[in-house]
Amino acid sequence: MKKHLLLTLVVVLALGMISGAVSAADTYKIGYSCNNFNDTFQTVIEGYAQAYAKEQGAEYVYADASEDVLKQQDQIKAFIAEGVNALIVVPVDTSAMEPVIALAEEADIPLIFVNRTPFADIPVEEIPANTYYVGSESIDAGIFQAEYLVELLGEDAEVGYAILVGMLSNEAAVARTEGNKQVLEKYPNYKLLAEKNGDWQRDQGLTITENWITAYGDELKAVLSNNDEMALGSVEALEAAGLKDKVIVMGVDLIDDAKVAIKEGRLDASVLQDGKGQGEGAVKIALAALAGEKPDTLTAIPFVLVTPENIADYE
Repeated sequence: MKKHLLLTLVVVLALGMISGAVSAADTYKIGYSCNNFNDTFQTVIEGYAQAYAKEQGAEYVYADASEDVLKQQDQIKAFIAEGVNALIVVPVDTSAMEPVIALAEEADIPLIFVNRTPFADIPVEEIPANTYYVGSESIDAGIFQAEYLVELLGEDAEVGYAILVGMLSNEAAVARTEGNKQVLEKYPNYKLLAEKNGDWQRDQGLTITENWITAYGDELKAVLSNNDEMALGSVEALEAAGLKDKVIVMGVDLIDDAKVAIKEGRLDASVLQDGKGQGEGAVKIALAALAGEKPDTLTAIPFVLVTPENIADYE
């Protein structure tokens, strides 16, 4: 806990120093390419980025890549052609960002990846110059969920659990799932019944959970979801089957619908991903780089576990 508190203080201080160096932004134009605006949390991040950029007097343009890698590359090319001074990108596929990095390098403009890192396995010193990442340590979200599950049910309980996974092309989906397993594999009585990717979508979370209910029945004790949208779909399926009181469900992001569901006792927990910290942080890094500052290559925004006990702090 002390580690996360210290990291929070470091991030707040770092972003505070950056925010003091972003004057004369009215001469800057920022392009924001989002992976998919059908992902509710991505609209939250982009909304904060846009609001902060405009507050600072910067011109701002944005586009939706609709989960299409080539479309995202074309958007980046179009932004550069219309003269943006900096790029902010939520990757469609975190393993396929080399062309985007090359385009930014060729244009000699700052490139800030937000929320999804293409640098998960790359030492910081090998990240290209003028390229940055603002986001959270994805594995922590999965760890927080799993630790809370053990806290609720006990180390020795017989627990069958399933994992709703986001898009496998996304680093966050892989890492959050890894975080779940990293914790629960320590407990022999916790059995992974199934894992299935639901592409971050609520309707898929519902359908997949319906199938799990049929396949595993009372053996299913928990559903850990990589995001809130899929988790809320799972809740709907369990409620329809009359099983919600018997199955723990957790998500990630703490979107507005998840807040309501936690308050109502329908969702057991979510892991807050700070959309404001990420959206504003990406713009602050862009403006600082444009102003000749030297912002950190990586900016970590800590996760926070939100349960019925502390949901009032996040309304």
